[in-house]
Amino acid sequence: MCGIVGAVAARNVVPMLLEGLKRLEYRGYDSCGVAVNAGGLKRARSVRRVQDLIAQVEETHFTGTTGISHTRWATHGAPVTINAHPHFSCDRIALVHNGIIENYEELRNELRGAGFTFESQTDTEVIAHLVNHLYAGDLLSAVQQALKRLRGAYAIAVFCRDEPHRVVAARFGSPLVVGLGDHENFVASDAMALAGTTERIVYLEEGDVADVYQDSVRIYDRSQALVTREARIIKALSGGVELGPYRHFMQKEIFEQPRAISDTLEGIDAVTPLLFGDGAEQTFGRIDSLLILACGTSYYAGLTAKYWLEAIAKLPTQVEIASEYRYRESVPNPHSLVIVISQSGETADTLAALKHAQSLGMTETLAICNVGSSAIVRLTKLNYLTRAGVEIGVASTKAFTTQLAALFMLTLVLAKMRGHLSFDAEAAALRNLRHLPVALQAVLALEPQIIAWAGEFALKEHALFLGRGRHFPIALEGALKLKEISYIHAEAYAAGELKHGPLALVTDDMPVVTVAPNDVLLEKLKSNMQEVRARGGQLYVFADADTHIVPGDGINVIRLPEHYGALSPILHVVPLQLLAYHTALARGNDVDKPRNLAKSVTVE
Repeated sequence: MCGIVGAVAARNVVPMLLEGLKRLEYRGYDSCGVAVNAGGLKRARSVRRVQDLIAQVEETHFTGTTGISHTRWATHGAPVTINAHPHFSCDRIALVHNGIIENYEELRNELRGAGFTFESQTDTEVIAHLVNHLYAGDLLSAVQQALKRLRGAYAIAVFCRDEPHRVVAARFGSPLVVGLGDHENFVASDAMALAGTTERIVYLEEGDVADVYQDSVRIYDRSQALVTREARIIKALSGGVELGPYRHFMQKEIFEQPRAISDTLEGIDAVTPLLFGDGAEQTFGRIDSLLILACGTSYYAGLTAKYWLEAIAKLPTQVEIASEYRYRESVPNPHSLVIVISQSGETADTLAALKHAQSLGMTETLAICNVGSSAIVRLTKLNYLTRAGVEIGVASTKAFTTQLAALFMLTLVLAKMRGHLSFDAEAAALRNLRHLPVALQAVLALEPQIIAWAGEFALKEHALFLGRGRHFPIALEGALKLKEISYIHAEAYAAGELKHGPLALVTDDMPVVTVAPNDVLLEKLKSNMQEVRARGGQLYVFADADTHIVPGDGINVIRLPEHYGALSPILHVVPLQLLAYHTALARGNDVDKPRNLAKSVTVE
């Protein structure tokens, strides 16, 4: 989503700011900009890619030793230049902002009454004018006063024309880090933006304000007390952001899944609660149910895990969309384990849902996350870190399958502790997990057949996805992938629900993708497929080798190499990812940066 990079140094910081923005491009944005304090405020903005902004800067010989930069994902106001950050106030204050200010209309009216003129439709410009309105010679004081007036979520970086060599930054509800350099210091919304510039990272806590100079950084908490925050060494995985021989990052990340699964399970030779952190055995022994909170693809991982947790571990499991959970009346259970799932660990809705659950007395918490330094990991008692590596494509792939691997491990641990996993079953499950990378390689080899299907899908505007049991969430994920990057309207249903409404949509122009593993529901699924064929629907079936589903008139079949039992969802999602990727490619879409979407969703 929105990205911030700022710097105070003795050198020209513009190249570093722009490089930081390029590193944040994967998060998604629709405009970008940079501003410096160089004998006055100077700014360049673009509604195109960062490369266009770089061209502007090079053409105007834009330099400065103090600066801020931003990639914007539009919330208030259209993605046009006048709404792009940084925003100025009276050529004195420059500011960038991630998040949403809920009381911006009230503040806008007040500031208009005080004589300020608004040029944009954004909530961000309100903050810039408010800081300017309160400014009396000390930028830190003005920012601290302004923050008291704001309602909502924010990460901001701001500088003042009259105080060169100073940037003030603050966060509440949106992530922000400080980077410590040698006689230069930085701020950013993501440590990745500072890769190659510094490895010493300070993660600001909720309500912190950082006063950043070339040779010092002072951090104040929400009570305005001076505090010390630990600096961590964060090694940037530069190789993770290189495209290599692939056409897009999404394609690369699909093919990285065997390695990502292997890394996520590395070193595991027994089913033990220690995999989830110190105190996990005691925590798991106290719980009587599970509550999974997540959004988007991570939510579908949770839905899949529900089938495992209830069938194998025999634990009642509730899965909630994080953005809905915190806004409804629920019945809290202090003996329930709250599991939050997030690729970035900074998903705003999931963070808010976690805090809401904790406020209700549900303090037994576990994070499944890809980023060990993230807010979600810091806020939970226990965690399991997936090792998917950097995921650049907006449409999540390897993050999803590694989440599933982690959730399956959790299922085994809970089942074993509750006496539902025999020694032989444990050994068999570990063998199957170790074999997953090989099984995934065999599925990836189906790509040429899937490309042929994608050419047909590219001509359609609607698609239906069907699955049953633990493969119903996989159908949901397949439909989401197709929507995200191909812009084809796609819906997923539990196949048994066809006759309760969705069958009305089926025509010979409606491709129906069916996930068909060889499980106990196969015969039921075959009946549902016949319902589709009887209405002229065209079936595209991903079937296990031994399902005896035969290609024919209106029935297209791609066979997966083997049936994989409980772990089958991890295999069956991969061809759905490839179908979405190649369909989007055939339609000429920007696969890695689909319209209107962002990678890291840091606003509600």
